[in-house]
Amino acid sequence: MSKENKAISRRVNEECFNQGNLAVADELLAADYVDHAAPPGLPAGVEGFKQLVAIYRTAFPDLHVTIEDQIAEGDKLATRFTASGAHQGELMGIAPTGKKVTVTGIAIERIVDNKIVEHWLVSDQLGMLQQLGVIPAQG
Repeated sequence: MSKENKAISRRVNEECFNQGNLAVADELLAADYVDHAAPPGLPAGVEGFKQLVAIYRTAFPDLHVTIEDQIAEGDKLATRFTASGAHQGELMGIAPTGKKVTVTGIAIERIVDNKIVEHWLVSDQLGMLQQLGVIPAQG
């Protein structure tokens, strides 16, 4: 099961985030998918996930997520990743800066019957805003 769950997560990252193929979300996310880290204002479920991917791919057309590590146990999967891209489009009200950013994070997903049913995320959003120049860096 661990190997299959890792493959599901890798497909979501590669095909949705890196390639922009949102149809894969219908295949790999449960109809009642819950994103515990979704920004306010997005619809629940698969449609909210698709909108979130579209937001980031519009802001960072060259977005690339690299999976650094994955650990699976039971129905849970932890993924440590690095995401990078150049800020070429609006990002939640932030005008394009043209700056390249690199963000690290850890996602935890619960996978049941080969579909992601829940998602939690901790990522360095402060670091991203500092790299974009929206918030001054310390020191």
